[in-house]
Amino acid sequence: MIPSHLNMSKHFSAIILAVVAISISAGCRPVGEAVGDTTRTIVTGHEGGAYAPKNTTKFALENEAKFVTMDNRVQRSVTCSGLQERVLEDGRLEVAANIRNRQERRIQVQVQCVFKDAQGFSTGDETPWQDLILTETAQETVRFQSFNDKAKGYTVRVREAR
Repeated sequence: MIPSHLNMSKHFSAIILAVVAISISAGCRPVGEAVGDTTRTIVTGHEGGAYAPKNTTKFALENEAKFVTMDNRVQRSVTCSGLQERVLEDGRLEVAANIRNRQERRIQVQVQCVFKDAQGFSTGDETPWQDLILTETAQETVRFQSFNDKAKGYTVRVREAR
């Protein structure tokens, strides 16, 4: 007859081996990083490093379009019937946008312009949001000027009034 403490030791060893085998077969690899005198575990979620980003172009309209609406209610209510841009004598960019109300009711929206460099990145030159009230089927021209000569492109944005 085997003493109970030896029998228990066999079961414990079998459990440890089973857990190790499952971990190895599942591809789990604990990664430890020493920070001072403590250790924390970093979980990457998969073996082999980083993943490429998903949906990098799915919501990228603002990277390509010169006029965007920021929500679906404004998308149904407002359109841009024309954009005009010109470079001022001091090199700054001026943009004029004809914003039209598509509804048979008076609406209030907010408009803003984000100026961008030649590669499409913001120059840090964003105009403040300004209120625009459009009567039934009316069209208004809104003008924006960049603060510096770095602006080579832009995006006019429209959202619901807040």
